[in-house]
This record gives sequence, structure tokens and C-alpha cells, in this order.
Amino acid sequence: MYAIVEIAGQQFKVEKDQKYFVHQLEGKPGSKVTFENVLLLDDNGKVSVGAPAVNGVQVTAKIEQHLLGDKVIVFKKKRRKGYKVKNGHRQRLTEITVQDIGKKAAPKKAAPKSETKPAPKEAAPKSEAKVETKKAAPKKAAPKKAAAKSKPAVASKTKKES
Repeated sequence: MYAIVEIAGQQFKVEKDQKYFVHQLEGKPGSKVTFENVLLLDDNGKVSVGAPAVNGVQVTAKIEQHLLGDKVIVFKKKRRKGYKVKNGHRQRLTEITVQDIGKKAAPKKAAPKSETKPAPKEAAPKSEAKVETKKAAPKKAAPKKAAAKSKPAVASKTKKES
């Protein structure tokens, strides 16, 4: 029996009692998490495909530990330009162990509650006058700007001293 489940934005083919490394999940080591977004379920040859998820099926897993993945080196270089950049990255991961793949319990229907509405408070009498709303005045077109005028040439006056 296996299922294809979406966990932290990625799809995993999971089987019972198997360990998987997924993107970091919230929760403490030892706590249980359930994944309800089951996309496909294979029960000994009987395949159920969801559209987009199979209804009434969930996967239960136990968080084993939180850890960091292998270091990935990102090196950028442009030749003959003197440009080199070296960066590293370690992905945060969570190790989970799948404990159960199965049907989730059907939600029990609660007895219908009798709703009692509180007595309405006495409201102030409404005036029968109609409220008139003002209509917005049509916008006036902006005056057109005259074409840019060229500046008159300024005669330069130079004094000749004698």
C-alpha cells in the first residue's frame, strides 16, 4: 500500500514505516503530523485518484528530527572581468517516519442546536424623509496650453569705452 502525498509543497510517494526527508515542518521531534492532501492511493492494486485530492484519506507521520541538508556551493565567475562570488547553502530538513496510511474517521454530526435570537432592541423611529444625494458635477476640461513660445532674442549691449 502506498500513497502520493503533497508535503510542504512537494509530492512524495510514501509507504508505511518508511523514513523521508522533507522541507522543514512545524512541530517538535516526537510529535505527530497528518497530511490530508493525498493525491493518489494504491490499496493492493485498487487505485484511487483524486481530483485534486482523494476524499477521506490521510497519512499520519511522526517527526523524528530536524536537521540541515548537505552544503551546496554556488560559485559564479565571469572570465577576464575579475568577478568571482562564492556562496553556500544548507537546506533545513525534517526527517519523518510514516506511521499510517488510511481512512480518516467520518466527522460525527452534532445534534442541531436550537438557536434562540435575543429580543430586538427598540430602535429609534426612522424619519420618513428621503435623503437626497448630490450628483457630482461634470469635470471641466483643463484649458489647453498654448504652444511653447520661443524666447525673444536678447540684444547684447556692450559698452565700448573710449
